[in-house]
Parts: sequence; structure tokens; C-alpha cells
Amino acid sequence: MNRFVIAAAGLLVALGPPSARAQARTIPFPGAVRPTTAPPPGPSGPLPHMPDGKPDLSGIWNGQRGLPNQPEPEMLPWAADLTRQRTENYSADDPEARCIPAGVPRATPYHYQIVQTPSLLLLLIEGNIHTFRQIFLDRKEHPKLSQPLWYGDSIGHWDGDTLVVDTVGFNDKFWFDMAGHPHTTQLHVIERYHRRDFGNLDVQVTIEDPGTYVKPWVVNRVSTLETQIEMSEYVCNENNTDALHLVGK
Repeated sequence: MNRFVIAAAGLLVALGPPSARAQARTIPFPGAVRPTTAPPPGPSGPLPHMPDGKPDLSGIWNGQRGLPNQPEPEMLPWAADLTRQRTENYSADDPEARCIPAGVPRATPYHYQIVQTPSLLLLLIEGNIHTFRQIFLDRKEHPKLSQPLWYGDSIGHWDGDTLVVDTVGFNDKFWFDMAGHPHTTQLHVIERYHRRDFGNLDVQVTIEDPGTYVKPWVVNRVSTLETQIEMSEYVCNENNTDALHLVGK
């Protein structure tokens, strides 16, 4: 049921006979696989604008696709050990396979819709638990939170034609990717959304967490505009059978 925890190698290990399981472990760990080519570009055309002149980011976007040749993070020893353990266990404990919110920035690997107003930008997330993020454009400070959040608290401002989103207040439960890169509640995420033309949205994500990483980890991604589809309802925890088979090694 969980269509975007692509644990094909993990399922092969779990479901196959002993010989198949042994053979599966000779292939690269799925969580360690990185993109080798850039995704195809979105439709061309002029950049749309809001009535106030700001770029209009609205639309249905096809995921935040990773670009090739991205740097790996420099981790503290405990985080490097934990990531290695999770990867070598074929991501069997990945919370996303159990329909847990994927956090930021992992929440948008597939289609998501941006709805933009002058004071609030919404990200409607199709995958996982069919949820949303709110990015407040009309306040400057984060409120004091009574408990940590899966998506944190997000405030945004414009830097020229780029929307800068500052998010804090996370829990430490989600993974950044299938490899299992962790974080602590010190996590601070800065996203930069730049719609360079009609159909292409550049997204730069800076992950800051002094409890986990030696220095900020910067990841560049791109989303492409969908013009022929609508968002669909997808509820991961309805008839989810992945978790029963993700047994690791």
C-alpha cells in the first residue's frame, strides 16, 4: 500500500527464500542510492506573479527531486554510526513505512500543491498521511511551542524573488531519507523556494543541527509543475502491508 517507501530491495530480502535473500544482499543498500541524473525539466513559460508583484508559487508540483552530485553530510560519530546501522539493516525501521509523518524536507517526495496568499502559504501533501504544512508570511518570530512537532513551525519571507522558509520546533522521530540520517530537537531547517520560470521550482534546503552534524548540510532539489493532473487522496495507513515485511537483515 505504501507506494513511496520504495523498499523493493527490502521486500526482496524479506519475502524471498534464503538463496534469494543472500543474493539480494549483494546489491547496494537501497537507502544508499543517490540520483545520477537530473530529472527532466518542467514545462517552459513565463514566471507568474501575484497581484503584489511577488512570484506566484501556486500549482501542483511533482515532488522535490534530488539532483546528482549532492554532498553527503558531515556527521558526529553517534549519528554516523546510527545511519550506517539503519542503512545496513535495509531501512527496516523507517518510520515512513509505518505511515508516520516524514517531516521536513522529506514530506514531499511525490506530488504536493502550493496554495499562496499574501499572508499564508500552504503545502498540501499528497503522500503518506495526506496532510499539510502552513508557512506564515505575516509574522517574524516563532511562537513558544508546548511540544515538538513533526513539521515544526514555519515562517517565511521574500528575499528578492526567492521565498525563504525558516522552520524550528521539530521532534527527533523522523528520518531525513531512506538511509536513516537522524536529527535532534535542535534541528533548524531553512528552505529557499525559487520559481525560475513557469514549470520549474528550485528548492535549496539547509539542515542545521549541532547535535547531529558537524556543519550545515545543504541539499539542492527541483520540483516540476504538473498541468494535467489533480491531487489525489492517498492514505498510507489504510491497508498498509509494508511494515510486516520490513525485517531487515
